[in-house]
Amino acid sequence: MTIELSEVRTTKDLKAFIRFPLDLYKNNPYYVPALFDDEMNTLDPKKNPAFKEARARYWLAFKDGKIVGRIAAILIPKEEIKWGAKLMRFGWIDFIDDREVSRALIGAVEAWAKEEGMEGIHGPLGFTDLDREGMLVEGFDQVATLASNYCFPYYKEHIEALGYAKDIDWVDYEITLTDEYAEKIAHAADIVAKRNNLHLFKGKKRDLLKIAPEIFEVLEEAYRKLYGTVPLSREQVAHYINAYFGMANLDYIPVVMDENNKIVGFGVTFPSLSKALQKNRGYLLPFGFIPLLWALKKNDKADLYLVGIKDEYLGKGVNGMMMNQIYNTFKKNGIKTVDTNLNLETNNDIQVMWKYFGNRIVKRFRCFIKRFA
Repeated sequence: MTIELSEVRTTKDLKAFIRFPLDLYKNNPYYVPALFDDEMNTLDPKKNPAFKEARARYWLAFKDGKIVGRIAAILIPKEEIKWGAKLMRFGWIDFIDDREVSRALIGAVEAWAKEEGMEGIHGPLGFTDLDREGMLVEGFDQVATLASNYCFPYYKEHIEALGYAKDIDWVDYEITLTDEYAEKIAHAADIVAKRNNLHLFKGKKRDLLKIAPEIFEVLEEAYRKLYGTVPLSREQVAHYINAYFGMANLDYIPVVMDENNKIVGFGVTFPSLSKALQKNRGYLLPFGFIPLLWALKKNDKADLYLVGIKDEYLGKGVNGMMMNQIYNTFKKNGIKTVDTNLNLETNNDIQVMWKYFGNRIVKRFRCFIKRFA
């Protein structure tokens, strides 16, 4: 049966695009759906401020009248300006185990990329580094997180068969909290604070929201050299502040400040929402918010979302101050293990943070690339 591609043009189409993985991974114990509302806000040009510059097209693949695949193609001018490469992105890729389906989906992206004068394609990537990115290539028996993709092992085989190769990997650590180094971390954090005239932010949520734009300034500096990152506009920063800090528990967000109350480093963690999202299938209404609220209050797992330190404070132990607060918060709330989410395999500055705890790589995600001849 011929595979038919249909470009997403209506809200109804977009909802079907977002919902497709729920059918593909039905009853899969490791898949974690994204929040439906977040996906709508990201993919709808009227809601995502990235579309002030970026362009995107989405396709659904049909076989026998049934949806069997999806893909997004994203063109970001800022990427070419920053990195000097004329590359289109693909993302939100899912498909059944049928080579004709994956060929048709990737073919649609390649055709548009060539029309736009691009020299190749890479992905899975989102509009920014804060969207889900990377294709799972190891760790298929591990539960995903709100911030990470999940896929079946055959995805990699399909992509490679279409001429795509590894560009870079992200690794995901599982951290096991132990008391072995608790005193050492606390002592080191105290020394670092005194030596550098640093202190941890203390305040209420409204105070955190006031300094949130500065947090993203530090993020911009810390992430600027990382693969695939592009500068965020003020509108995008506001968009992510709403997304990240709406349900924030301040104890889970260490912010290190200097003597002038300028931010030098931060971390953003949350109790794991994976089980809650599996229960509510990504929907908050009518009662989907209840599992999320329960997960925020009672949990033995946590997820790390963002960590950033200003260049001038790298190697000065700021990460130890953050780890000390995170450790104390986790112990107080019964957290036993932490999922770090994606760390670039080349990012030693972040990986050194886990040296005092039990750690092991449990997942690997890959960005593939194909350059046109």
